[in-house]
Amino acid sequence: MNTVFTQAKRIVIKVGSSSLTYESGNINIRQIEKLCKILADIKNSGREVVLVSSGAVAVGASKMGLHHKPATIPEKQAAAAVGQCELMYIYDKQFLEYHHKVAQVLLTRDNIDHPERRRNAVNTFETLLQIGCIPIVNENDTVAVDEIKIGDNDTLSAHVASLIHADGLILLSDIDGLFERNPHEDPKAPIIRHVGVIDEHIHQIAGGAGSNRGTGGMATKIAAAEICFEAGCAMAIINSNRLEGLYDLLEGREIGTIFEKKAITL
Repeated sequence: MNTVFTQAKRIVIKVGSSSLTYESGNINIRQIEKLCKILADIKNSGREVVLVSSGAVAVGASKMGLHHKPATIPEKQAAAAVGQCELMYIYDKQFLEYHHKVAQVLLTRDNIDHPERRRNAVNTFETLLQIGCIPIVNENDTVAVDEIKIGDNDTLSAHVASLIHADGLILLSDIDGLFERNPHEDPKAPIIRHVGVIDEHIHQIAGGAGSNRGTGGMATKIAAAEICFEAGCAMAIINSNRLEGLYDLLEGREIGTIFEKKAITL
């Protein structure tokens, strides 16, 4: 089955903290190795890949020996500084196994909203992709404060997809997609396979916060889909517990929830 994702040439993939780490905050080595292997293979197929990766604060907190989720701004910024080094070391090592270069890109809201900085960010992404790099993006949590904070990586990944005119954004989540009702409360809740219009009903069924290791929930994913719709980009939510689902999505098999803005007919 042909979908927008079977034809997509430039893809942004977002992975959350809960998909990369254990409850302790330590890196889930098996998961990150599999993610890098699959993304390297997707890039080998001729597609351009940008990875938006959470996990810096969780990994940094674990490495710092904190036994609680960082609560204060200085704690979060320190944990981000420590964790970002660790994450990039791991990504660099893993992608080098498959002969791919990576580059770190740290953004704040200024890079999205300020025209000149936005232009500079676009130029950086375009150059990195032209030379064959896999940009690995995160919010610059080490310096970000409320005034310049994007807030969550679902939203950040949608802004990145808009910046680089991506064909598709894939959110790797701890849930299979968007359901009519909360599947944790109602295991028989039907999944919604395609969303063409984001209306009040979609907002109402969007869930709340996710795990205590991340900041996103279904509500932030719907907000990300709205940004994608505005930018003319499709979005999908699939379960990160089975990363091979990335192949299913890109090869046209039914998986997750696909958000593709319905064309308005006059």
